[in-house]
Amino acid sequence: MAITKEDIIKALEEMKLTELNELVKAIEEHFDVVASAGVAVAAGPAVADAAPSEVAIMLTNAGGQKVAVIKVVKEVTGLGLMDAKKLVDGTLPVAIKENVKIEEADAIKAQLIEAGASVEYK
Repeated sequence: MAITKEDIIKALEEMKLTELNELVKAIEEHFDVVASAGVAVAAGPAVADAAPSEVAIMLTNAGGQKVAVIKVVKEVTGLGLMDAKKLVDGTLPVAIKENVKIEEADAIKAQLIEAGASVEYK
C-alpha cells in the first residue's frame, strides 16, 4: 500500500518543531537541495498557520499523585512550596508557565506527565 499525501501531512502535523527541522535537514542532504526561506515567506497564509514559537503550559488535571506534580510545579516555576500547592489545588486549567519556548515547554510537559499530570499548550 502506497503512502498518500494525506498520510504524510498527518505525520507532519504530529511532529514537534525540532523534529520537523531535523526532517528538513535530512531532505536537504538526501536530495542535495537547499530549503529557501523565501518560499516560506511567499506562502503567506501558511506562515499564519505555523506552530507558535512560544506557548503557555496549562495544567488541566493534577492526577492522583499531586505531591509529585506540586514538586515539579515548584521546580519549574520557582514558586515556594505553598504557592505551588495552591496553584495545583486551585481551579483547573491553570497556566503553570507562560511565554515558554517550545523546546523548554516539551521538557516541562514531559516532567509533569511523568509526575501524573495532564498538560496542554495554549
